[in-house]
Amino acid sequence: MRETGVVRDVVILGSTGSIGTQAVDVVRRNPERFRVVGIAAGGGDVGLLARQALDLGVEVVAVARASAAQDLQLAFYAAAQAAGFSAGEARVPKILAGPDAATELAGSTSLPCDVVLNGMTGSLGLAPTLAALEAGRTLALANKESLVAGGPLVKAAVRRPDQLVPVDSEHSALAQCLRGGRADEVARLVLTASGGPFRGRSRADLTSVTPEQALAHPTWSMGPVVTVNSATLMNKGLELIEAHLLFDVPYDRIDVVVHPQSLVHSMVAFTDGSTLAQASPPDMRLPISLALGWPDRVPGAASACDWSTASTWEFEPLDESAFPSVGLARRAGALAGTAPAVLNAANEECVEAFLAGRLPFLGIVDTVAAVLDGHEQDGVRNSPAVSDVRESLTVSGVRNSLTVSDVRNSLTLADVLEAETWARDRARTLISGSSTA
Repeated sequence: MRETGVVRDVVILGSTGSIGTQAVDVVRRNPERFRVVGIAAGGGDVGLLARQALDLGVEVVAVARASAAQDLQLAFYAAAQAAGFSAGEARVPKILAGPDAATELAGSTSLPCDVVLNGMTGSLGLAPTLAALEAGRTLALANKESLVAGGPLVKAAVRRPDQLVPVDSEHSALAQCLRGGRADEVARLVLTASGGPFRGRSRADLTSVTPEQALAHPTWSMGPVVTVNSATLMNKGLELIEAHLLFDVPYDRIDVVVHPQSLVHSMVAFTDGSTLAQASPPDMRLPISLALGWPDRVPGAASACDWSTASTWEFEPLDESAFPSVGLARRAGALAGTAPAVLNAANEECVEAFLAGRLPFLGIVDTVAAVLDGHEQDGVRNSPAVSDVRESLTVSGVRNSLTVSDVRNSLTLADVLEAETWARDRARTLISGSSTA
């Protein structure tokens, strides 16, 4: 990382999504601090991707859909013309296309880069996460699924303290609170949850929930997958696993509490009875800016709490009978190995089926639980100690790719991908059976 006061070069993965567009806004408002040198997206909105590339003056654009490369180039020319550029005046960025484009961008050694912000959705963000860490970049991680699915691999790829910085508001809050004490003074981590759109409802009340209702989050504006995960509270389950992996706190010392106002983003309880909380109005630009500038804060990143007016902050216990996803995630995390990857992959398939009208709302977590049960019965691969993985990754002082040959008898990327494929296939089978029943 460069010295404070020098502009940091940033790569944004998932630049057209919710996190990505807010990250672009943070950069635009702080040109003296940040400069975007590369962006990546799936390719569903080449018009927006082209406008971002033009406005930010990036050097490289990566698009996952290889067929979208030509469309992206044409969209760039159209954006340049609309912006008043003469023919040939706007510099066309280098275009990387294909399923590995984001990974290539994240790990490129020819591109000046200090921070990679991974705002991709789903476990497909794992390979770019590993590439960024292996290249020595600071990773601002919003793609929690990559850490959940490949936890030991990601932790083993971290080369230095503070190389992995969380973007999720809850984990950003925990990281801030943990500055208030030593590791041996931490008693518990407390993750807060808004409760989603169905807070206070019983399981019986959720039998006829529609996608439109699940997508109506009361506090946050997010992508469809994350919003549905917030409605089932699977998002909080994934965040539970993420907190354990980020901060090395045992699962039995991590709690989840419902806080509908979404002002307190998480808390840390210390051994002397003190509890530190991080509070701010719900605005993802605050944790994004902090992750990009870590460990420094970015003045004016977001609005502060208004202490001049009366307000009520509520905290409620989690109803695990109506929302069993947190307990399910806790079980998967404790199983370790490939179990968290199975949990996440099955959930992604189930959310997609729910949004397509092929699975009822309650069927999401029920199906994920059935997939996890099957995986456990088949035998879960135990996760090795991170130190063992880290040692096996170094040969003659050179860190190698995470492959079976490099990490024998350890969790490998191949293991994770194989487990995810199995979980997706198993979930699809169960979904198909439920839709024809």
